[in-house]
Amino acid sequence: MALVVLLAAAVAAQDEVVVTARRAPQPLIGVASSFSVVGAADLHDARPTVGFEEALNRVPGVFLQNSGNYAQDTRLQIRGFGTRAAFGVREIKVLLDGLPETLPDGQTQLDEIDLDAIERIEIIRGPAASLYGNASGGVIQLFSTTPPQSPRLRTRLLGGSFGLAKYTAEAGAGSGRARLNAHASHLRLDGFRRHSATEVTTLNAKLEVEPYDDTIVTTLIDGVDAPRADDPGGLTRLERDLDSQAANAANVNFDAGESVQQGRIGWKLEHQRGAAALFAYAYLLYRDFENSLAFEDGGVVTFNRFSPGAGMRYSRELTLLGFEQTLSAGVDVQWQDDNRRRYDNLGGERGGLDLAQRERVLGIGPYLLEVIELTDQIELSGGARYDRVHYDVDVDFDASGNDNSGSTSFDAWSPAGSLRYAPLQWTTLFVNVGTTFQVPTTTELAVPDTSGLDGDLEPQTAISYEAGLRLQHDSGLRGGLSGFRIDIDDELIPFETEPGRTDFRNAGRSRRYGVEVDWQAQLMETLRWTGALTWIDAEFRDYRISGAPEGVFDGNDEPGIPPWQMFFELLYRHRSGAFAGLEAFLVGDYFVDDANTAETRDYQLLTLRLGWDLHWRRFELSPFLTLNNLLDSDYDGTVRVNARGGRYFEPAPGLNPAGGIHLSASL
Repeated sequence: MALVVLLAAAVAAQDEVVVTARRAPQPLIGVASSFSVVGAADLHDARPTVGFEEALNRVPGVFLQNSGNYAQDTRLQIRGFGTRAAFGVREIKVLLDGLPETLPDGQTQLDEIDLDAIERIEIIRGPAASLYGNASGGVIQLFSTTPPQSPRLRTRLLGGSFGLAKYTAEAGAGSGRARLNAHASHLRLDGFRRHSATEVTTLNAKLEVEPYDDTIVTTLIDGVDAPRADDPGGLTRLERDLDSQAANAANVNFDAGESVQQGRIGWKLEHQRGAAALFAYAYLLYRDFENSLAFEDGGVVTFNRFSPGAGMRYSRELTLLGFEQTLSAGVDVQWQDDNRRRYDNLGGERGGLDLAQRERVLGIGPYLLEVIELTDQIELSGGARYDRVHYDVDVDFDASGNDNSGSTSFDAWSPAGSLRYAPLQWTTLFVNVGTTFQVPTTTELAVPDTSGLDGDLEPQTAISYEAGLRLQHDSGLRGGLSGFRIDIDDELIPFETEPGRTDFRNAGRSRRYGVEVDWQAQLMETLRWTGALTWIDAEFRDYRISGAPEGVFDGNDEPGIPPWQMFFELLYRHRSGAFAGLEAFLVGDYFVDDANTAETRDYQLLTLRLGWDLHWRRFELSPFLTLNNLLDSDYDGTVRVNARGGRYFEPAPGLNPAGGIHLSASL
């Protein structure tokens, strides 16, 4: 009640937020699930835009780990889903402008996404397999900058600690029914730790054409060239306390790290006529990847990937049996073809061929969703999706002399349902039941010491129960409260084997439950207060392993998931354009291994952002300064769950300022 009273005191008006990540445009207040939106100002203003945690720490239920190791990517989790990613993003569906970034096997890489080119992020917090299929323990939908009708130029120059330098340039214009926006960026970073330098260049372009008043065709192009991303590896507790900037000796000796080049072109069609709407997309992706690992035999992995995909959705509003309804039907199809090679790692140089195999994955997912307005205040929705993921592996060469060519398939139905009640125009109460279906990726199915597929690994499934409320008033009131329980079967667990390879196994059953609270209040015309609180209890219920080593982990906490986290921000904006934001992010300590024998420490981060938006005619000049980790806290930015030899910890930098200038012109 205190929160409601506080929020009701807000006085600044806000526009209605319309979201699309639930497969249909609708006001945020009308979404019957835990849903968050991060807008352009919170993404960009006086931020370095080099890590997703800058934007998403404010979202309850979302936890990000980032130590500046670009070879591993940001570790992104939603309600514990995504915690156990060996690299990249797992268990979470990611889309960019409606095109899936997540592959059919469930793996996602974020290296081609520059946050400076993103104007909005939508987040579904919780399982959504009935909408998005495999790897949908949560959904992140990113939207790049909308092309302008009038010519616009923009550039941004950034510099900071540890050799940070980032340069961006953007240009957009329109003519008649066509609009184009192009964005490019270049990032260089020496890194806080030794052997952690990186270099990344990204490019994306968006062309929107309206051939008819009710139709938009969009062409999307994005690419990345990242010739260097060093991997400093994990440290033991003693090693990181003695020297937090140290790199794992083996990672240095074997020159661990990765390089990647990727390009994608895609198209989407949006057509709406009266009560009917059609959305369709198609894309082609190519990726060239090389990864050097910190061991000799098979320690250099390369692949060339070709991955096309397509999908469509048809929606129609109709009246049936006296009830207003919206019926949607669609299908997603994705293909993945990897030409994978493993070579010996001879001190960072590629040695003899150890393995050559072709890995193909086909994912197909038809779905159906219906929303029924029972009354003006009550809405009932339900849907189901069927997913089938098929794998083929053809072994061309195996140094061990084996030919483990073969195939396997996984499939599942994913139903979901929700009930929304709106007693007032600015209040929504909801309950929902959702499911998730997570197949192993090709990397997780790989047998560490030979070729082929691991026939013992099963898909992970989960069911989630959720209840909550959302408040959003024209006077400025905005807030939410959610409670959930998630039951997981056959959770996919990574662990490291000798000499350092990552393998996977299934846990029997796990259980998570938690509470999330978020709010935004305009305390006065120039002062805004934002906050988010998360509490989660994640526990193994039935998890035992045999062999060497043995373990009984029933009742243990799931590692890598903090039991609580808090975010607070005070943002002051003066009428002159000057602004200052003070952010606090607090995280509780948590275990880093299944046996619960080691844990990372709690930490508190304070960030100060200062900027000034100066306008003169059609020009804008915005100098800015960010002081990250203002308290100079010593903390682990990333942990490696179940790492071999106790090397769980990747320290993050202490106080590290960054600053720059933003220039734009509307012609």
